[in-house]
Amino acid sequence: MDFSPFVFGTTVSRIAFTNREQELERLYSNLTQGINTMLISPRRWGKSSLVEKLIAEVNRKEEQIKTVSIDLFSAGSEEEFLELFAREVIKASSTKWEEWLSVGKEFFHQLVPKLTVGLNPNVDFSVGFDWKEIKKYRDEILDLPERIAQKKGLKYLICLDEFQNLASFDHFEQFEKSMRATWQRQKLVTYCLYGSRRHMMADIFNNPSKPFYRFGDVLLLEKIKREKWITFIQESFENGKKQISTDLAELIPTLMDDHSWYVQQLAHYTWQKSAKKVKLEHIHEALFELIATNSPFYQREIESISRGQLNLLKAIANKEVKLTSVDMLDKYKLGTSANVVKNRNVLMNLDIIHDHKGAIEFLDPAFERWFKNYFLGLPLV
Repeated sequence: MDFSPFVFGTTVSRIAFTNREQELERLYSNLTQGINTMLISPRRWGKSSLVEKLIAEVNRKEEQIKTVSIDLFSAGSEEEFLELFAREVIKASSTKWEEWLSVGKEFFHQLVPKLTVGLNPNVDFSVGFDWKEIKKYRDEILDLPERIAQKKGLKYLICLDEFQNLASFDHFEQFEKSMRATWQRQKLVTYCLYGSRRHMMADIFNNPSKPFYRFGDVLLLEKIKREKWITFIQESFENGKKQISTDLAELIPTLMDDHSWYVQQLAHYTWQKSAKKVKLEHIHEALFELIATNSPFYQREIESISRGQLNLLKAIANKEVKLTSVDMLDKYKLGTSANVVKNRNVLMNLDIIHDHKGAIEFLDPAFERWFKNYFLGLPLV
């Protein structure tokens, strides 16, 4: 059985990773030289894969730097985050679980951690605290990597995925101030903070009134260039003993507007449907399968928005420009101009649409194709 070289739904492998040389170089330079970096882009544009590649490079080249990678999606409260943060920092300090226990006891003074190790320490190691005490002495946890680094003569690189999720915590404003106040004093710890909710991330890091304003370098991730996709797709097919012409290789990213997740997904389905040589009908069949696979998610998205927001999406799908004009308000039943502005902002905050060089566009190209087909009766291709 021939295995597809295209990956979606998870961070890509070394083979499926393509382009991003400039971004990887900038991240590597920043983070190995102590410059905190915030990475912002829409969902599924390849942030996590880029950071995973970065961590692999740092682990390979920089023996003195200990790397920590935490996905904050599972952290539902400040207390859970602090326990997760402490556990991963301690685990990164050594390859021996016996040393984790001694580190856990040595570096806490106000807090008394509960350290447990199971049969498989890499999986069954946990750090717990008395939650009544944890908020009083949160700074002891936030400063843990700096104190370990000083004692052991090493450095830390800490990467926090979906950082904007912390904003949902109770009393986040105070917690945000504590993090910034503690982390900005650290000399041996560098942070890579990234997330997919662009408006929330931008508000955290670009708002002068927020604690994390100018915390470091802000990197806005762009789409992979089409010519890079064409080369990657053709080489991937050739390596798998299949052929795809330049025109058809270009059609795949064109249909998906160079969106990393969907380019990989459409290329994967095309790979599955072709034998030795890719034909146009293989790509069309792959596109229909991609849309059908994702339709339940798109339907759920539509069910979560209001009628006014749905009508606004119809206008945007039709490439209407003057959305607050009297004609547009009447044609699409948009209500008042104030309603349009309000609904546009809601849809932007939901990352359904965005402002691209002054034009309001869909963020998700496959969702846009499904929407136009479902609500406007337009063909998928």
